[in-house]
Amino acid sequence: MRTEIETPPLRLWLGLIAVSLGVALIVVDLTIVNVIVAPIVDDLAITSIQAQWIQESYAIVFAALLLLTGRLSDLYGARKLFLIGLVVFGVTSLLAALAPSGGLLILARFLQGIGGAMILPTSLALVNSAFTGKARGQAFAIWGSTIGAAAAVGPLLGGWLADFSWRWAFGINIPMVALIMAAVLIYLPVSPSSPGRVDWLGAALSALGLGLLAFALIEGRHYGWLMVTEPLSIGEFAWRSGPSPVLIALAGAILALGMFWRRQARLTDEPLLDVRLFSIDSFRKGNVVTLLVGLGEFGIIAVLPLWMQFALDYTALQAGLALVPLAIGSFVASGASFSMTVSALGQVRIGLLLEAAGLALLGLFAAADSSWWSIAVALFVYGIGVGFATAQVTNVVLADVPAESAGQGSGIQSAARELGSALGIAVLTTVFFSTLGAGLRDRLTDANLSEAEANQLTSTVTDSAGSVIPTLAEDTAEAARAAMASGIEVSSYLCAGLLVLALATTAFVKPARKA
Repeated sequence: MRTEIETPPLRLWLGLIAVSLGVALIVVDLTIVNVIVAPIVDDLAITSIQAQWIQESYAIVFAALLLLTGRLSDLYGARKLFLIGLVVFGVTSLLAALAPSGGLLILARFLQGIGGAMILPTSLALVNSAFTGKARGQAFAIWGSTIGAAAAVGPLLGGWLADFSWRWAFGINIPMVALIMAAVLIYLPVSPSSPGRVDWLGAALSALGLGLLAFALIEGRHYGWLMVTEPLSIGEFAWRSGPSPVLIALAGAILALGMFWRRQARLTDEPLLDVRLFSIDSFRKGNVVTLLVGLGEFGIIAVLPLWMQFALDYTALQAGLALVPLAIGSFVASGASFSMTVSALGQVRIGLLLEAAGLALLGLFAAADSSWWSIAVALFVYGIGVGFATAQVTNVVLADVPAESAGQGSGIQSAARELGSALGIAVLTTVFFSTLGAGLRDRLTDANLSEAEANQLTSTVTDSAGSVIPTLAEDTAEAARAAMASGIEVSSYLCAGLLVLALATTAFVKPARKA
């Protein structure tokens, strides 16, 4: 039976704000690098391969360690692990800000992922254990709207800081970490810990499996899903031909995760993952919904800035500002949820419906000359949906999880969210660039260019992710802008369809027993 924590309500809400800001930091660091990568390349004279690892090493390590950090949260206390994660995140942010070379920056990003993996599941465990009743749904509303807002604010913050120095994109984390740590220490009580041990073999299998799976989902479009399309280089080693490293990574992930599950199912004494949690209906089916929500929710954020900057001629800062309505909508949903009597599952359904509607509007408005207000309206509706769905799906998943397993439950739900997002981004970017390439090739051949010329120009545009469009001849640039708008249209409708699928899946979820 979960009991109320004897903390004055105001202190508890202030602690929640601190925890939410901690989550905002790690989410921003997932998106901010996409905007600042160009000045990093210029300043450190790094290769495109190094730039790619700077962008994606953080996300891979982050996903790989979520199950382990969830278990450590139960053993040593969520607040303690949250604070350790903040320290790791702050120190590695300082290392990234001062990095004199691409290699050290990549190392800093790998280590940042460790801190992020400590912060996310422990933040969930803290919210889950500190609040009950109606306040619990309100607390998750604040926590979830922070994720939606942070995903949108990342590009804006990156675009603004890039005008000063890319190093500030990491340096700004340091005072924020200090502020958040002070607030958590003052306002949140010490979390209970439980005696036990860590299944380190299980931890290694889960980290290997989740890490390989995250790598495959993130890098599939770049290296090829089946056969090598681009060489993978690590130091002096280069994988240039034959089966893709992504295919091998997927096979390794299936093997490692299969061995991990079998081991956990057989362990009766302190498993890393208590498989009995999946006997809880709201937890098991809620995680399926979480995966589908991640699949359809944030993939569009990966391609919207490309369209805005290279087709609509926005600056990086303007592209970031264009995403602000998403953040505003997310916070509007958070405020609205405080006075709503609808259940957490009901709010998830409302959120998914609004997300799908917002993305359908975005697809409808997508054009080579879309107005800023039409994009703002679509993203505002979408943001309201994110604020409801992202927050309350977590409430649904964790509501019936025993307090002593809150960390494990949070780690599993976080892993489902991150892997769903990674898969969604992989699917969406593939669809976007395929639609862009096919549409541009058709437009160029219709304009009487030879097939060889059309193919060459198409490859140039898609390989640059659209960045060469402003340098092209006017007719070719117009064709590329129109093709990019078609890519946004198809991608928006696809994401809307995935969210409708997630909405349909909620019909199989029983309301949680606990409020």
